[in-house]
Amino acid sequence: MPPADIDTDAHAAAATPDGLPIPRRYWSMAAIWLAMAMSVLDGAIANVALPTIARELHALPAASIWIVNAYQLAITVTLLPLAALGDRLGYRRVYIAGLAVFTLGSLGCALSHSLTALTAARVLQGLGAGGIMSINAALVRFTYPKKFLGRGIGLNALVISISAAIGPTVASAILSVASWEWLFAVNVPIGVVAIAIAARALPQTAGSKRRFDLVSAVLNAAAFGFLITGAESLARAGLAAGLIQLAIGVAAGAALAWRELRQEAPLVPFDLLKIPIFGLSIATSIVSFAAQMMTFVALPFYFQTVMGRSAVMTGFLMTPWPLAVGVAAPIAGRLADRHRAGALGGAGLAVFAVGLFLLSMLGPSSSGLDIAWRMAICGLGFGFFQSPNNRAMVTAAPMHRSGAAGGALATARLLGQTAGALTTAVFFHLAGTRAAPEVMVTASGLAILAALVSLSRLRLAPRPRPEPLDRPERTSA
Repeated sequence: MPPADIDTDAHAAAATPDGLPIPRRYWSMAAIWLAMAMSVLDGAIANVALPTIARELHALPAASIWIVNAYQLAITVTLLPLAALGDRLGYRRVYIAGLAVFTLGSLGCALSHSLTALTAARVLQGLGAGGIMSINAALVRFTYPKKFLGRGIGLNALVISISAAIGPTVASAILSVASWEWLFAVNVPIGVVAIAIAARALPQTAGSKRRFDLVSAVLNAAAFGFLITGAESLARAGLAAGLIQLAIGVAAGAALAWRELRQEAPLVPFDLLKIPIFGLSIATSIVSFAAQMMTFVALPFYFQTVMGRSAVMTGFLMTPWPLAVGVAAPIAGRLADRHRAGALGGAGLAVFAVGLFLLSMLGPSSSGLDIAWRMAICGLGFGFFQSPNNRAMVTAAPMHRSGAAGGALATARLLGQTAGALTTAVFFHLAGTRAAPEVMVTASGLAILAALVSLSRLRLAPRPRPEPLDRPERTSA
């Protein structure tokens, strides 16, 4: 628990561009990291446990996929609305509410005895995770002083990478000694501790007086929800299956854009996308995460169906990537406080592209070592890009739009991952799992494109930008 001298009153220890004092800064980051680790781990462990859960709930494999999809979809459709709500109500309020909903959803998952109940609880978990992920970057921005912001973002990326890396191992360890319900039950005590720390240590920010746009929130959910499910149906079952959903998503998106472009502080941050450095950073993020997800989806199939590796060995072979990200991200974050994001990101993405191309040259007889060092190169390159790019996005936005910037950052990541997964599905639909090398080559080309976009930012930001000062009413005095 945080020390008693941490005052939670809104008029004490105001959040400012200079961040929080020590030791409160460390307690704030502990709350942020606990919440992010839980939300990332839950996405990973559900994938590993899916066959076990489906068997024990007597669910068909196709239906059980919704245990994963419901969680991801709930996050995707709520990121921008909850980020906007954070700008209005204050980031700590929305973050703690998200933590509470996530913890409650975890308890619901642990107590579920049917696929319907578990799916509903996963939706609740996803809503909570959306509150956590949408506000995460804004809280890091208000927690760390400007001169150390890149370091904070890099450490945040380290926690996420480690959580992703150990997710399958944690799931396997729990399933070896307990039933699948404990995969979710363990979140409950951790969530309670995280809420207690967050309530006392997170930076206090005052929101704006603008009304929350409920109509835009509904249109946003419809646009993202129908576009993603329609694209998945399209890739899985052909044009006719997803056409109606895609049409609804496009119509909702058009209505959303028409409504939002006239707003001063829109839910979909069109105002921020007009800032060149922000728009280019978002584009870089989408393309690079698409390349990453293409690899993450294609390689396990290739390892098992073509190279003859077991599922356990496949998990080990995938691990060097996130571990290398965890090594590179904090280093790149520190460098980003002194050097240009365009150069650091471009260099990282160039290394990432080389690693992907090297992966495409693997053959059926390649050894585990051949795979591991190539995966590590990819992780090092991607980690070196991620922290400077995230820092550039966050600092390009005014302070009072930090929530919107964080929501856009998380949305860009999910959009890129969705696009990458769907692209791989199309490759597999046309040529089977043996098309994985072609997927790697395509991903390498996307990484080169992202590197060029990153380098184009050099003319816009010759050095790390100072924090834009905001109007005083945006933060508590």
